[in-house]
This record gives sequence, C-alpha cells and structure tokens, in this order.
Amino acid sequence: MKSKLGVFLNGTPLPTAEEVVARLDAFRTLRGYVNPQQGPMAAALPDVSDGYRVFYKTLVLDEKHLAPLEKEFVWLALLCLAGEMGAHHLKLFLDHGGTDIQTEAAFRIAGWVAGVRTYEFASANWQKFFPRVNPRQAYNKAGLTLMAGLEGVPLEWALLAMLSAHTGGKSKWGVQAALELCYAHEVPEVKMAEAMSVALWPCGANCFHDAAGVWLDLIRSGRVQASSPFRAWAELPDQDGSVSGLQQKA
Repeated sequence: MKSKLGVFLNGTPLPTAEEVVARLDAFRTLRGYVNPQQGPMAAALPDVSDGYRVFYKTLVLDEKHLAPLEKEFVWLALLCLAGEMGAHHLKLFLDHGGTDIQTEAAFRIAGWVAGVRTYEFASANWQKFFPRVNPRQAYNKAGLTLMAGLEGVPLEWALLAMLSAHTGGKSKWGVQAALELCYAHEVPEVKMAEAMSVALWPCGANCFHDAAGVWLDLIRSGRVQASSPFRAWAELPDQDGSVSGLQQKA
C-alpha cells in the first residue's frame, strides 16, 4: 500500500514545515546543535524524532550515577577511542573543570584500549608457547601501571573510562578484562552499567548488547561476584536473542 503525498498510511497529516523546524529547534536547545539524520526524522518520522530526543536526554544528559566531570572524562576517552568529534562533550568536559592533565590521561586510556588487539592475538595464538603467561592478567597488570597515580583522575574514573572505551571498541576480550578489573577494585555496578551504556550513542546499540553479554557470562560463571539485582538479571533464561519454539531448518 503506497502512502499518499503529505499523509501517513493511516491518513494522519505529515508535519508542516513549521513543525519540522520547531522539532529541530527544540533539540538544538537541548543539545546545542542538530545532526543531519534528524531532518528526515522530523519531516517524515515525527514520533521517531520525539523518541530520539527523549532517549538522548535520558541516556546522555540526565544525571544518574556518574558525577558530571566523571561522566565527561569517560566520554572523552570513549570519543577518542571511537574517533568521534563529540564537540558537545568536549565543551561539557571543560565547563565542568576538566584539566589538561585529565585530558592527557583520557588519551592514555584510549590509546591503551586501542592496543588490546595485541593481547587478544597472544591469547588466541601463543598461549601454548607461553603457558605460564596469562595474557588477560598481563593486560590488566600493565593497564593498572599505566593508570596509577594519574593526577586528578581517581582509579575508579580510569577503570570506567577503560570499560566504556572497550564497549565502544567492540572488544569482548577487552570488556571482560575491564569488568574483572572493575569488580576487583569494587567499582559500583551501577556506574559500570552507565559507562557501558553511553557507548551505544556514538558506537551503536550492538556494542552495548555484546558487552552486556560478556558481563552476563561473567556473572553466570561465578568469575565476578555480582550484587543481588545483577544476579537476578543473570539468572533469567533465554537471553540469547532466540525466538522461543523456533527450530533451525536442516
């Protein structure tokens, strides 16, 4: 069934030019700027546009568990790793008192995360040649050395930035390493969840999906000691995305 010019399939009129501009201006007021993809949503998919605005505000702007500068430090490392400009977050980082030394620390963490493939390769291919060397433990040991004594950057901030960047970088191996470090240093799980979740905005929803899957496996295996709410999540069955009753054809 083809849609008619100017209306949805159900007959509801499409937004007027004035309504399109109003939607985009409302988002500009919220965020400081708009992106190109918001134009088609405002003109043809107004409900999606409205949901996009609410989701952005809830995920990115509303205060949850990370303090303002702590959150923007995490964002800085994440954006650096992802290669995304993120001008709005750069401004927020500076507005909240971010320093040059903290900026350098975020770069250091992003660079360390970017180098995880070296350890992944060693873990996958060289373990039999170096059986007494645990690549993930070696990675975490070196990472702690790299993050030790960063001026103005508590270890908890550094670990959260590492976790967020690994989530955005789509390294399940790195996510596991970061989660194990966070638990070892008693980083609150709610902060871990928030740091991981923001990665879906610049890096796509699947990165958070995959990272949460790593977390799920760690809790189920007993390799980390999760709190009651997170154990309740892990104990739920059928979280692999399969459709109940769907049989694979031979």
